[in-house]
Amino acid sequence: MRAGISCLLLLLFFPAFVNAQKIIKLYPDTIPNAKVNGIKEVYTSGMYRGVTHPTLEIYRPEKENASGTAVVICPGGGYSVLVYQGEGVSTAKKFAAHGVTAFVLKYRLPDDSTMRNKAIGPLQDAQQAIKVVRENAAKWGIDPNKIGIMGFSAGGHLASTEATHYKKALIENKNHTSLRPDFQILAYPVISMEDSLTHIGSRIMLLGKNPTQATINEFSNELHVNENTPPAYITHAGDDTLVDVDNSIIYFEKLRHHHVPAELHIYQKGGHGFIFRQEGWMVPLFQWMKDSNLIDD
Repeated sequence: MRAGISCLLLLLFFPAFVNAQKIIKLYPDTIPNAKVNGIKEVYTSGMYRGVTHPTLEIYRPEKENASGTAVVICPGGGYSVLVYQGEGVSTAKKFAAHGVTAFVLKYRLPDDSTMRNKAIGPLQDAQQAIKVVRENAAKWGIDPNKIGIMGFSAGGHLASTEATHYKKALIENKNHTSLRPDFQILAYPVISMEDSLTHIGSRIMLLGKNPTQATINEFSNELHVNENTPPAYITHAGDDTLVDVDNSIIYFEKLRHHHVPAELHIYQKGGHGFIFRQEGWMVPLFQWMKDSNLIDD
């Protein structure tokens, strides 16, 4: 009995025994598209602000439970903050418990004072994340053909941008590593930059106050779906007043019409960020992953 209590205390006070983690720099050397600046990164209440040095935080499953599947997680926050703990780390731990190696991406937040072209900064980091995971797949016990990307809210815009804009490398890629995610998971995502659909705050942060129509079209991801777009799992709440559910519906329709495997779950109620109030929201996601041969039964 005393030994059992001791083991329980170890699990409580040393969570690394349960879920080891490691943080690595996303770029080994120079960060592309970066300006010299005095911005200081701040982490408070589980959120990052002023991110200029991107990283990947790694959560690996137990070896006997590992499926070989990996996912890069892009937290949301309107392209102005990163909801790192609540959407990133918490989700990563759940993936690891289900045999998926999870990478929380701390991506750069678009800012004219830190980037030469702020519109592409987050996408560069998403591309680099897929590249790093794929090139190190053997080291981390990952199947290089089972690497996906996931995003919440504005992070969903970033994830869907990577899923639809992977052909044009915005980073150094001398080995011509595929930047295409093998699947995408989107939770209450911003998909479009069009006036009638977008979350205007996210658009202003990424594209500025007066983007051209050409720029709006470039970052409206529903316009870039084709038959090679990765399979998708999408979830949203119908009563979301911050990011209209039509973002997810229209994206799903585009995927469906291009014969891309896609699954859409719409909750009647929940509002924006419903994952914080809907305990079982990942249950149908894991079922989709089983059905898609990404994890075992």
